[in-house]
Amino acid sequence: MKILVGYDGSNSAKEALNLAKTHAKLFGATVDIVTSMEKGTEGQREQIEQAEHGLEWTKSLFDEYGIACNTHLLIRGLAPGEDIVEFAEENKTDEIVIGVKRRSKVSKLLLGSTAQYVILQATCPVVSVK
Repeated sequence: MKILVGYDGSNSAKEALNLAKTHAKLFGATVDIVTSMEKGTEGQREQIEQAEHGLEWTKSLFDEYGIACNTHLLIRGLAPGEDIVEFAEENKTDEIVIGVKRRSKVSKLLLGSTAQYVILQATCPVVSVK
């Protein structure tokens, strides 16, 4: 079984990691942790380094429990939701775990919702965590 976790460093993403760890232990699954950035220009160098550092930290959480884990920083020009869904399809993911943040309706309308996109578009089951 393969589990994908969408990780952005938020508290809800950390809760998603905890749930993925539990599911991986129960089902003997491997875990892919994905951080998606739309752009990777020189101007975002600091953000890229922070994302890489965050992914290293997440991997250590799974290594501590002997759970097979791979991290991926995706910079493919796609919105995060699209990136996660596409990565899941490319890698034949069995389950996606994603954190949801509480946002206003206006904020969702203007900025979209990564979790909403993943929930509606993924071809595998999606578990959302607050």
